[in-house]
Amino acid sequence: MKTIFTVKELREALKPVRSQTVGFVPTMGYLHEGHLSLVKRAKETADVVVMSIFVNPIQFSPNEDLSHYPRDLERDSLLASKAGVDFLFVPTVEEMYPAGSKTMVTVKEITESLCGASRPGHFDGVATVVTKLFNMVQPDYAFFGMKDAQQVAVIQQMTKDLNIPVEIIPCEIVREEDGLALSSRNVYLSEEERRQALVLSHSLQEAKAAFSRGEKDAAVLRRIIENTISETLLADIDYIEVRSYPALEEIQTLTGDVLIALAVRFGRTRLIDNIILTASQEEALCSVR
Repeated sequence: MKTIFTVKELREALKPVRSQTVGFVPTMGYLHEGHLSLVKRAKETADVVVMSIFVNPIQFSPNEDLSHYPRDLERDSLLASKAGVDFLFVPTVEEMYPAGSKTMVTVKEITESLCGASRPGHFDGVATVVTKLFNMVQPDYAFFGMKDAQQVAVIQQMTKDLNIPVEIIPCEIVREEDGLALSSRNVYLSEEERRQALVLSHSLQEAKAAFSRGEKDAAVLRRIIENTISETLLADIDYIEVRSYPALEEIQTLTGDVLIALAVRFGRTRLIDNIILTASQEEALCSVR
């Protein structure tokens, strides 16, 4: 594995492999099995795998955890190399955003609910950095986990609208054995917070079970989740939403693909999770990142 720190070096390194397919896994580091599952999928799909590690400052609001976001490049490098990454791109903030940068990428409408409502400007930061990374790496395929299903929808829309020649490949949520969705932020949780955070996946499973029994009322499913989470002492609900997917439109009755997404705080740690239900087939599919 070759580790690269500048855009110029990245482009030079990728020139000899342009006749092959390139798969790209963008991350903010502090890798876990969820990230490594994306690498595995990339290796199955493409000839060459590029991973980036960059904690993107412009997708954090002033009151969020940018300075405390977990970082361990030595550990991440070992994990990436062992997983089969060919090129590891680790740019600095100055490399990604040179002095004088004045351009932001904005995706409208689908960014205005869910995490977009509670984290204003977040998806402008995501869309901007992903666009820049796509221009730098010029991949054939890019792999994103479905734990942040809204992010996947935003990137798919952006890629389509800007005619970026890359295929976005959503990948399933990877969970701990007890059901907690893997996240770099899980390290922030105390032992008790970690135990109580299991209510997120449990509440989604309660909604899935009700759906399987024939419940199609969005308000009822949302109430099932809210009631389940509210029984947990340390859980502070940010949002619980039931929306069409990927359009993320408000719905009253489930039809087609529907995203049930939630964000809940445990202490200072904000966790997200979701499930996708396919009403037309009368079955629920767990979406994963």
